[in-house]
Amino acid sequence: MSTRPGIAEELVETAKKAFDPSFDAASRQSSIETYNKLVTKSETWSLLLALNSLIKPSVLPPWLREPLLQTLTLLPMRSDGVRGTMEFVFSVHPSNQVAAKDSQQAQKSGASITHEAVAVATRLLSTVPSALRAEEWYGAIAPQLFQLLDGEAGPDLAKTAAQIIGFGILGKKATGAPGATGWNFFVQPVLEKINPSLKNVRVDTRGVYSDQGDEAIVSLSRDRAIVSGAQLELALKRLRILILSNPSPGLCMRILKPVLIQLWTLASISSPPGVISQKYCHPAQILLQTYLKLFGTVENIRLIIRNILCEGSVDDSSERWRYRIVDESNIDAITIVQFPPDDSLKLTEVDSKAERLVQFLMIACSNEEVSALFIFLMRGWIRVTGEQRSPGIKATSRDVAKASLINDLAEAAVLQKLLELSPEKLVSHFDQLLDVICQILRGDGSAPLGDDLLSVVLSLLNLVVTASSLQRSDIKSEDLKLIEDSLDRISKSGDSDVSGTAKNLAMLLQYRDEVEAASTKPSSAPSIRQIEDRRIYNLAMTYITGDSDNPPPVVSEGLNMLSTLILARSPILDITAITVLMSNLLKDSEDYINLRVIKIFTQLANKHPQSTTQELVDNYLDAQEKLSTDVRLRFGEAMVQVIERLGETFSGDVARQTTETLLAIAGRRGYRPKNMAKQAREERLAALKKSHTSDSEDADEHIDLDDEQITETDKANNVIMAQILQGWESKRGSEDVRMRTSALSIIGAALETNIAGIGPTLASNAVDLCISILAMERDMEYGILRRAAIMVVLGFVRALDQARESGRSLGFGLTDSSREDIQRTLHYIADTDSDGLVREHARDVIESLENWHASSLLAQPAQAGSGGLARLAGLTVNPAAGINEGSEQFRPRIEEVE
Repeated sequence: MSTRPGIAEELVETAKKAFDPSFDAASRQSSIETYNKLVTKSETWSLLLALNSLIKPSVLPPWLREPLLQTLTLLPMRSDGVRGTMEFVFSVHPSNQVAAKDSQQAQKSGASITHEAVAVATRLLSTVPSALRAEEWYGAIAPQLFQLLDGEAGPDLAKTAAQIIGFGILGKKATGAPGATGWNFFVQPVLEKINPSLKNVRVDTRGVYSDQGDEAIVSLSRDRAIVSGAQLELALKRLRILILSNPSPGLCMRILKPVLIQLWTLASISSPPGVISQKYCHPAQILLQTYLKLFGTVENIRLIIRNILCEGSVDDSSERWRYRIVDESNIDAITIVQFPPDDSLKLTEVDSKAERLVQFLMIACSNEEVSALFIFLMRGWIRVTGEQRSPGIKATSRDVAKASLINDLAEAAVLQKLLELSPEKLVSHFDQLLDVICQILRGDGSAPLGDDLLSVVLSLLNLVVTASSLQRSDIKSEDLKLIEDSLDRISKSGDSDVSGTAKNLAMLLQYRDEVEAASTKPSSAPSIRQIEDRRIYNLAMTYITGDSDNPPPVVSEGLNMLSTLILARSPILDITAITVLMSNLLKDSEDYINLRVIKIFTQLANKHPQSTTQELVDNYLDAQEKLSTDVRLRFGEAMVQVIERLGETFSGDVARQTTETLLAIAGRRGYRPKNMAKQAREERLAALKKSHTSDSEDADEHIDLDDEQITETDKANNVIMAQILQGWESKRGSEDVRMRTSALSIIGAALETNIAGIGPTLASNAVDLCISILAMERDMEYGILRRAAIMVVLGFVRALDQARESGRSLGFGLTDSSREDIQRTLHYIADTDSDGLVREHARDVIESLENWHASSLLAQPAQAGSGGLARLAGLTVNPAAGINEGSEQFRPRIEEVE
């Protein structure tokens, strides 16, 4: 992108005439119009660059800065303002510079997108300016964000736009709740294309007008398309990227629940053409499976079963419509003008729809959820069968009877498909399943239920009896007697198939425990808590690692489940495996996972500090040189939070090993041979490029701004920034300056957390290292290192002060000679350092040292009664007596003695 030369000066000159309070109102009004015209005709990118440089503090007077700031705030409302704002933030954010240095590939075009930069862009675009209403702001930026969501600017910006909408707008209750302003602009328009019944206005179904001018003829016999195929495809695409780019399960539920039945309708189309499957069915399947993975409750699945034959609108919709396959590549939504066909004509589709639903459930739902659904459907089938066998006449309306018939048939079909396709998932709740079996057997004892029902019951009993987790002693005595008596009675009946199955089950139930006891050693049965914890643990691992295509809400839910087990201190957890898994997630996962992973590390450290900190330290050190600086800094962030969480328990070997590693990284002697070899290759490549001066134009294509368009001050600042960034990289195989800075920051936090646990030797070494850094590493690129070094010294002083105030004895301290040496160095730094922030920090630490020294000279309350004037010969002096105590007997007094 390019910027118009002199735009900043032109803006300032025009704005002075328009907003200078010393000018009269008439001249200012005409100048305001000139200013607005200048802003309107200027390119967005030029305005972003110019205005951001002008609104910096102390550059312009307040009366001139405010209108320029307001102009900058309203730039996202332009047709290209949202994308321009995002790209500007990504290009100038400091994290982008670090990411570019760590990238293994050259930046082809544009800036890289970091989590920190996305957070800044989200705040800018989701915050409504005070001068505007939310409807005005969202009305201007919503079309632009939708364009990015559609992928017009590439997949990276599409995902970023989805995160801005999900986190910044829909993630806030005030703007993201159903019916709120943000929901109405970003969610409602998408959902209405998938489920037109959600429209606030009634759909016009008066017919289709032929294209014949004023004499148009209304056709009442034809259905009218209310959503085109392109609109439906676009809505599914937007919904998919919005859900899969945000890790919030709550957001997933809020958005998908209103269109759950429509997603099922599209996902369950039988044998669709390839193009239709790709455009409509596959996205709907992904969204449906994501919803069922997170919310696969019986109630949600029953909702689908009740509408298993749905073709579009549900029965309670005010306007009826359905999806229609137009050709081999499109599906649209049409109103139903003609009398709707009888659903009984589609009963033949129930079986195939039920099979499709069970296939989805097997993929998305856990064994426990499938088992709970099966037991619920089984009880309903028993109820329906009992009602059909009971004598009497029931009066019901035709519509109610038809709906009940379809619902009962759908539930029975799903029940049958569960038995056929996933019998191994049905015995997770074998106690509840046994209750259902016993209920059926009791009914059969009083009135025969028929061979069909009995064959199903015996199949279920066979699943329970052959389950590896079941023992004969687990069955209640009364239930066991009922089962044995019923099997004996059924085995003596006339039907050969049913009686033979009952006889075999009776023998298996009788000798099952004896056979297992002879072949295996008895083992203690797991407790109910262990069984439940194991189920949650396995499910969490499946969500986190079971499928590489697991959407972010599912991975997030898996981490939440794992966190619950850690907080409950479940005995089934494999701590080593979990720490390794969390480390892999921290290395490879996207930014939305990092904060949750760090939180789990802090929870693990409460009970397992040694293994947790060792895993973090090993990855932070990266002895094999396999990790990038960015990844190592993530482990550093986790270390800080773990140390702060440990508090006073950060001591012993944990504190010693951690601090020693940090000191080794922060020192100047770190040697990384792989980095050294890489730098040698890069230097040879740079020399080779420099020799080919004729190709220099191609090498500079990534520069956005021409040199002639930048002021001399900006050029000087750019040169300094380039030197600093280049200096951050490791030299001659030494450690990266950013890593050394990070290590010092962690040491400072550790000293403030528990200096006693670190010990005098390591604490002294840390302070000595920082003083050496301040004195010896004075180059410009080491500014961030010197800042961190000063903060370590400040943390050391604060730790000593906290120990003194709390009356805790550390066993060591800061001698007067050491304090004077530190102050002498800091005075020199405060007067001579080239970094303004370093000088300011140095003065702050000097002041803290002086205050600490003055306060340490005062007598501590615990020591006030010992020594001093209390034992002078010939005098009785009590200086420890409270001076605030008004009683005369506590005042110091002098007595004359012989």
